[in-house]
Amino acid sequence: MLEVDPSVLANSDDDYASSGYDTSTESLASSVQQYIYENGRRYHSYYGTEKYLMPTDETEQDRLDLYHEIYLVAWNDNLHEAPLTTPHRILDIGTGTGIWAIDMADKYPMAEVIGTDLSPIQPSWIPANCRFEVDDAMKEWTFRENFFDFIHARNLNTGVTDWAHLTSEMMRCTAPGGYVELLENSLTLHCDDGTMKPDHGADIFLRRLREALEKMGRPHPTHEFLKNQLENAGFEDVQMLTAKEPFGPWPKDPRMKRVGAMSLLNGSTGFESYGMAAFTRVLGMDAAEARGICERALQDARNKNYHVYCLYFRVYGRKPAVENRCK
Repeated sequence: MLEVDPSVLANSDDDYASSGYDTSTESLASSVQQYIYENGRRYHSYYGTEKYLMPTDETEQDRLDLYHEIYLVAWNDNLHEAPLTTPHRILDIGTGTGIWAIDMADKYPMAEVIGTDLSPIQPSWIPANCRFEVDDAMKEWTFRENFFDFIHARNLNTGVTDWAHLTSEMMRCTAPGGYVELLENSLTLHCDDGTMKPDHGADIFLRRLREALEKMGRPHPTHEFLKNQLENAGFEDVQMLTAKEPFGPWPKDPRMKRVGAMSLLNGSTGFESYGMAAFTRVLGMDAAEARGICERALQDARNKNYHVYCLYFRVYGRKPAVENRCK
């Protein structure tokens, strides 16, 4: 149970700003660079607008990099939990800005790190042992069998239409004895002390987001679902881990307080990033209604009297080892 820091509630104001916390923030084909613009944001279009509901503009890239830092703090600065030793080939599916792949390339200089994504938004200044490719993980993979020592994917749930296909390709392309690791957000709000009301804006937001994803055939994965997907694909010794992401710096624990503060900053654009396309394209809302749900979610997330959090699910498994590993 996350314990509330009493100093955060030292005065009667609802907003965190009164407690001293600032929650504001200020070589490919040309066809791959094509985007569409909706509600003032830039979205991916090369593989089709239905492939990915999140923006790809600079505001979103900054948010994704911040989210990477949130993950690191929430997971005790671990880039992964699978017990790697000296991996030689690493694949990052849905690499986004490529920040995780770049960090892994620095951590494992003996490894070749490849990041794939629908959009070419990765930087050009990268470690020599890191490279990026534009690819759709929902199609047949072009990588060789038994090739990667480690395959990593996080925050893919809004774009995965077939988990069985994804994990099957992961199994095919993982080297015997290699690991696959998945990391997803629960998309469900939790509260330990009863301060979350039934009409909490962030809870309403997440319920509507899950509704949109289910309508698209992309129900949000649970911990057990991810574990079952890896086991059904043939991975063994599958491990499940959980971490908490509080909204706001209300926890007493210093690490959780830091996660909460960064999550609140992330939410200043995050609710809009996750919600606008899902609500307008899938649920048929007009832009004003969709934006209102996003703004209400952020407003209630900023209220220090609501002590809510989401969960991260991390699941990893090992491909069975064989005597003769294919190179």
